[in-house]
Amino acid sequence: MKNILLVLLVSISLFANEIIVKESHCSVNQTVQNIKNIVSKKRLHVFAVINHSGNAKMVGMKLNESKMIIFGNAKLGTSLMQQEMTIGLDLPLRILVYRDTDGKVKMAYRDGSWLANHHILNANKKIQKINNALNKITDKAGQCKKD
Repeated sequence: MKNILLVLLVSISLFANEIIVKESHCSVNQTVQNIKNIVSKKRLHVFAVINHSGNAKMVGMKLNESKMIIFGNAKLGTSLMQQEMTIGLDLPLRILVYRDTDGKVKMAYRDGSWLANHHILNANKKIQKINNALNKITDKAGQCKKD
């Protein structure tokens, strides 16, 4: 039992600094649209949607369907940048929506702890707020009855 708990704790601590990947039950386009709708309802700003696969096609290359939505909260982001300007390299927040090699649609984003650890932030409550928001957004965005 102790070994199982130890493995679980190590897994959780490793997971906290990694990229989180979730499956979506929607198409790439519908997942992106769902994220945009959720983000807008939360009064966050959508800055851009980057069509990676579309860009690859323009240069004669193939890439599985892939789009990145960039969004954020200027008040929260500014307060983090006031503490450590280099976090601006990783803000606004982004979620990558893509079709994997098995044809499944996935959503990927960085755990907020990564931001804190790589930019030496002391902002646990703000990082937890980011994590909660990203988790809720992706959970909801990946739910579709029919595409």
